[in-house]
Order: sequence, then C-alpha cells, then structure tokens
Amino acid sequence: MKAFIKEWGIFITIIALAILSRIFIWAPVAVDGHSMDPTLADKERLIIVKTATINRFDIVVAKEGDKNIVKRVIGMPGDVISYNNDQLTINGKKYDEPYLADFKAQLTSGQLEKTYASYPLTSSLSSADRSNFVSLAQKTQAFTTDTNTGNPTFTVTVPKGEYYLMGDNRVVSRDSRAVGAFPRSEIVGEAKLRIWPLSKIGFMN
Repeated sequence: MKAFIKEWGIFITIIALAILSRIFIWAPVAVDGHSMDPTLADKERLIIVKTATINRFDIVVAKEGDKNIVKRVIGMPGDVISYNNDQLTINGKKYDEPYLADFKAQLTSGQLEKTYASYPLTSSLSSADRSNFVSLAQKTQAFTTDTNTGNPTFTVTVPKGEYYLMGDNRVVSRDSRAVGAFPRSEIVGEAKLRIWPLSKIGFMN
C-alpha cells in the first residue's frame, strides 16, 4: 500500500482536485442562440467560474426554467435603471454601453435587418424566428426598448437580492425585460474564458 501511495498518490490527488474543481468551481457552457451577438455568437463555448463575485456588466450564465442562458448584468440589487432612447442611466448616473455600438450603428443604417436575415437556420433558429428578428428590427423605435410595450423610455427598480440581466442583442433578446430579475441563486457563474472557436480563445473583457 505504501508503495502504491508513493507511486500514484500525487497523480490521484491531481485527478481528485480536478474533479472537485469541476464540480464546485468551474464549468463549460455553450452559447445557445443569438441574444448576445455580436459579443458572443451561437455555439461558442465558454468557461464559467461558479464562485466569482458578480459585478455590473459581467457576462453571466443564469438558470431560466430548465435551461441556462448567457446574459450581461445591467442592474445590481436595488438599482434604479432607466433607458431613454438608448441612453442607460443607473441610480441617476449615465453609462455608456460600448458593447452595443456595432449593432446600434447597424440599426441606424438599416443594416441590422440584413444581418438578421443572413443568420443561418440551425436547431436554435427556425425560418419563423429569423423572419421575426427581421420584423423586430424594422419596427423597433430604439435598440433597447421595453419588451412588453416597445417603448424606448422605461424605468425599472431591481428588487433587493436580485440582478437585472440583458442580452447584448437587445432587439431580439428575451431577458429580464420579459421575465424579471434573477436572484443570486439562479446565477450559475461568470463567463471568464472563451475556448471555442479556436480563433477567439481568450479571457472575457
């Protein structure tokens, strides 16, 4: 037994630590859909850290029913969030959202509906979904609107202990605007690393 432990002990310890870290600290996830375009594309793969502290503008994975969704933290517990024609204000302070710049510019120029029309048909996007995306781009009054009313001006107070999550592809994203804020217990972890495709491997900004 001593000889076995001496020969294999370190190897077994490394394997055990790897398994425990996979269970309690990190996990691989796949992006499903187009709600985080162009920041994260459909089918890209990420590593999330379950123990990370959640901060404003982090990209996180949260549980919505029986599925995991990838979104960005916009509102922290107790925040008052306002949008006025794409200007974000939180607790009276204005914030820029540079991660929205590409698609906002495409919406203004009329290119966004063409981008949506060019999305490939996959298991996560049907022909009807793509047509709906195009229709939404044609009708929207701003890049970020109230999902229920389509109003480009709206205000939300985030409940204490909960987080307001939104996708970067605001025109088509189904997020806290539709389903409400998420308690901390439903946030699985923060996306820290992109591991697929190989051309985009790297830590998340």
